[in-house]
Amino acid sequence: MRKTTLAAIAAEAGVSLPTVSKVVNGRPDVSPTTRARVEQLLDRHKYPRTGPRLSRRSGLIDLVFIGLDSPWAVEILRGVEEWGAERGTAIAVSSVRHGDARPASWTSTIASHHSDGVILVTTKLTETQVSQLRGAGIPLVVIDPVNTPPADIPSVGATNWAGGLAATEHLLALGHRRIAAITGPADYLCSLARLDGYRSGLERAGVAFDPALVRYGDFRHEGGFGCASDLLSLPDRPTAIFAGSDQQAFGVYEAARQHGLRIPEDLSVVGFDDLPVARWASPPMTTVRQPLAEMGNAAAQMLGELIDGAPLRSSRMELTTELIVRESTAASKAADSATPGSNEI
Repeated sequence: MRKTTLAAIAAEAGVSLPTVSKVVNGRPDVSPTTRARVEQLLDRHKYPRTGPRLSRRSGLIDLVFIGLDSPWAVEILRGVEEWGAERGTAIAVSSVRHGDARPASWTSTIASHHSDGVILVTTKLTETQVSQLRGAGIPLVVIDPVNTPPADIPSVGATNWAGGLAATEHLLALGHRRIAAITGPADYLCSLARLDGYRSGLERAGVAFDPALVRYGDFRHEGGFGCASDLLSLPDRPTAIFAGSDQQAFGVYEAARQHGLRIPEDLSVVGFDDLPVARWASPPMTTVRQPLAEMGNAAAQMLGELIDGAPLRSSRMELTTELIVRESTAASKAADSATPGSNEI
């Protein structure tokens, strides 16, 4: 009887049966005009609907990255998978290109396989994407958003500003005054927060901020290497570098080697993330621990609450960063007797 009713609605609306089915199941790939006409007929015929997310669960969520070629992504995935294993939920992992010519194409794909929810990681969220997911009734949580998400979309991040401050204060305490910073892309919120923390550390110590010692990288090895090579070629090179990611810090290691500099004897280096490989570097890397697996797990828990229709305790969660001191930082050997209260560089 239900099939007959849908067929009658399709005939009356002048559309195909699959189109009516898409409307019933909350699929986004239906024009607004057609959707409104079909919805009106569904209401008139009193077709029973409880909503696509409530009437049917797929037991699947999507985890979407901007890129998967990073141990950073692996740590996020590990935290999400721990939650999925406890809940009996499968995780579909995918990657999208930043600045894709069709920015909403991945949302259509997700809606087509009836995902229960989406976790979006370090990706710029567009109005079109938000609209498509909302139209399909698919809950969304964002980890480390590139841009500020709408107020009603939950997000998880870390205390990036505090991490940048801790890294800089550590280097200042070791007597460094010429401290460079290699942050991430200039349009990433986390990049700017870490750089602001670095700048605040200098200002609190009375050390003048020098824009010539700041570089915007890409959070990858190659970007760290290129930026560090440029900094180490300056006539008055820095004695320490704060890299906005561990991968960039590894690039700094290679740049130092090619310039004939030893770490930490000639150059102190601090990373950010505390990836598992950081402690096995040579020398073991001082870094700011970002609780990546915990961030993934927290985002998954928030998404689970949304899927279950439970109220969220908070729409924004920031997990604490922690400075992990190892052997890539040491006291400055520069002939500089300035104290942290000096404005000398």
